[in-house]
Amino acid sequence: MSKSVWMNDLTWEEVAEYLEKDDIVLVPVGSTEQHGPAGPLGLDTYAAIALAEDVAQKAGVLSTPPLWFGDSAHHLGFAGTISLSTETLAAVVKDICRSLARHGFRRILIINGHKSSNLPALLSATRYLHEHELPHVLFAVIDPMYLARGIAARVKETFEHHAGELEISHVWYRFPHLIHPERIPAASVPLEQVLSGFCTRDLLGPNGDTIEVVWNSREQKAFAPTGAFSDASKASPEKGKAYHDYMVDRLVEFISWIRTYGGPVGSAGKRTEV
Repeated sequence: MSKSVWMNDLTWEEVAEYLEKDDIVLVPVGSTEQHGPAGPLGLDTYAAIALAEDVAQKAGVLSTPPLWFGDSAHHLGFAGTISLSTETLAAVVKDICRSLARHGFRRILIINGHKSSNLPALLSATRYLHEHELPHVLFAVIDPMYLARGIAARVKETFEHHAGELEISHVWYRFPHLIHPERIPAASVPLEQVLSGFCTRDLLGPNGDTIEVVWNSREQKAFAPTGAFSDASKASPEKGKAYHDYMVDRLVEFISWIRTYGGPVGSAGKRTEV
C-alpha cells in the first residue's frame, strides 16, 4: 500500500476508497500496565501495534488506531497502570466494531496484545455482536498465546509468563529504545507455591491440568514485587524477530483464507447498510 496502513493517518475519503475494494480491518488492543523493571507500561499495546502494522503492510489492509487500555486491575498495585473493567472494555470494543460495520467493514480482526487477560471482554463483545446485531460481519480475535504456539518452544528457553522472555524480546526487536536490558530480571515467581500446582505456569508451553485461581492487585504486589513473573534473562531482539515474523506470516495466511471464505458468514462481503 502506498499510503499509511493506519486509518488515523488517512482522510475519510481515503478510507472510503479502500472500502470500495476491501472490507478487512485490524483492531489492535493492548494495555497500559506494569511490565516489570525492564519493560514499558505500554508493552502489550506496542506488541499489538507491531503485529497490526506489519500484517497490514504485507496483506494490504487497514488498521484502526490502537486501544491503549485493557483489563489490568490485577496490576493496579504498580504505579502507572491504568485499567478498564471487563464490562467497560467489552462496551468500548462493541462501539468500535459497530462504527466500523456501519461504514462497510465486514471482516474485523482484533489483535490482542494483552495475552489472556483481555480475552473475556473481547470474546464476549464479539460473540454478542455477531449473534444479536451484526451476523453479517466476520469477527476474529487473535492472541499470541494461541497464535505463537508453533514457534514458542523453538525460541524460548524458560517458562513464559508476565514480562517474560518472549514478550520482552518481541518489543525489544520492534521498539528497542523501550526495553532496559540491564534491568531484565533473572528470577521467576514460584507460582506453584502461590497459586497451587494447578496453575498455568507457562502461557506458551505445555501445562498439566489447570485451575484458575484469581488474585488481586495487592496479592500480586506481594508475590511478584518487581512486577515480573518469569525469568527473561535470555530475551533478545533476535528471538523477538523470530517470534514476531512467525505470527505475522500466520496472520497473513489467515487473511488470505478469509478473503475466500464463504461459510457461516456467507454475507460477510456484502456491503449492505447497517
